[in-house]
Amino acid sequence: MPRPPPHHHHHLSLFILLLLLLVLSFTSNATTTQQFREAPKFYNSPTCTSIPTIITTTTELCSDEAVHVAMTLDATYLRGSVAAIFSVLQHSSCPENIVFHFVSSSSSSDVLRSTISNSFPYLKFRVYPFDESAVSGLISTSIRAALDCPLNYARNYLANLLPICVRRIVYLDSDLVLVDDIAKLAATPLGDRAVLAAPEYCNANFTSYFTPTFWSNPSLSLTFAGRDSCYFNTGVMVIDLQRWRDGDYTTKIVEWMELQKRMRIYELGSLPPFLLVFAGNIAPVDHRWNQHGLGGDNFRGLCRDLHPGPVSLLHWSGKGKPWVRLDASRPCPLDALWAPYDLLQTQFPLES
Repeated sequence: MPRPPPHHHHHLSLFILLLLLLVLSFTSNATTTQQFREAPKFYNSPTCTSIPTIITTTTELCSDEAVHVAMTLDATYLRGSVAAIFSVLQHSSCPENIVFHFVSSSSSSDVLRSTISNSFPYLKFRVYPFDESAVSGLISTSIRAALDCPLNYARNYLANLLPICVRRIVYLDSDLVLVDDIAKLAATPLGDRAVLAAPEYCNANFTSYFTPTFWSNPSLSLTFAGRDSCYFNTGVMVIDLQRWRDGDYTTKIVEWMELQKRMRIYELGSLPPFLLVFAGNIAPVDHRWNQHGLGGDNFRGLCRDLHPGPVSLLHWSGKGKPWVRLDASRPCPLDALWAPYDLLQTQFPLES
């Protein structure tokens, strides 16, 4: 009569099985297992000039009637990006005239492309693979790991990545929703010289973005001489890509990043190089277009209120993202304004 197998083998194989399941669940979460519902189709109002329906060539991508929107796409923020796209289309008077330009890391661009096509079958868009190695060597570590993500720097390279015929673009972060027509934002006048427009905040402590090393070095601190420099948030910008190319601004930003690697002249992520190059020389945008900071306090996780005045765009910049807080059943009051744009299909029916 054969002896029963020793008991510990059974435990071991069970342990290995559990470990495998755990590893599998982690790797599948890293790629996009998120399933999104299909958004309804949005139609142009009768007053819109129509642009070509299907984008097959670069020429059609370049229509002057189009509103061009640039965003980054990655697995971590995909749920936010999908909500942002949905909100843009829903509040647009000419949704069929919006062309999206998505920048994603080369490794995941195919998966992300199909996710977007499935949720928005009628969307005019193109995905541009971004070689993250180009920028990863330039990134200095900052307070928050999220700010060190190479894709955070893709906005520096839009002028090189997008077709040369795309002149003006609205750049949007993935943690925001619009509640107004993006065409109004896209039409922001840039004047004779400005390369970009963004809402400015002149009461923010501008000096705190740069280190004592920067301010104590005259050849560096003189950068801001004669410029009325204010903080602006790079999550919502209108950019003239033609002026950007003409002025070779990607190189200018990269030079500051290279200096930062050598002597640490600023603290936070991808914003300071933008401030160094553009602060004081940007066209103004009404604050209604970037009600930012709704992600709350980076240290204490406090909920934020809206700034006084009208609202066209809600931006959950900061540490707390609305989808994370909603999933954890610990939402801030304003997260309820994000929820209607969430197209994620829940795996299980939620208990009422």
